[in-house]
Amino acid sequence: MSYDNNNPFAKILRGELPCIKVAETDAALAFMDLMPQADGHLLVVPKEAVAEIFDLSDAATIACMRMTQKLAVAVRGALRPDGVFIGQFNGAAAGQTVPHVHFHVIPRWEGQPLRMHARDVADADTLEALAKRIRAYWRAD
Repeated sequence: MSYDNNNPFAKILRGELPCIKVAETDAALAFMDLMPQADGHLLVVPKEAVAEIFDLSDAATIACMRMTQKLAVAVRGALRPDGVFIGQFNGAAAGQTVPHVHFHVIPRWEGQPLRMHARDVADADTLEALAKRIRAYWRAD
């Protein structure tokens, strides 16, 4: 999959599209998934313009993984799920729909199936309320 500078995550990083931001560092940004598979589903993207993990720099990989881990802790504290799924797809055959490296952090509850990927846009107020809860548990250090 080749990088497309007009993908939605690149546009979010450039400030051309809005997002519901949860966390940000010099190297990565986390925001609520607009079409969540579960309540609290968020995405972590590097600020580096790379389509797949194979080309991601060591520094960006470390920054994304550190943010992903910290947000998993924040999601667990804020939403009290039974588990937290971390996912990352490379290439269309693997299920990647946006050509910008990204990591999914998805809370899971026993007996509650995931909603279909990239299907229904969630209510913005609901996403903001979830983001606020998660932000309260985010530690940038």
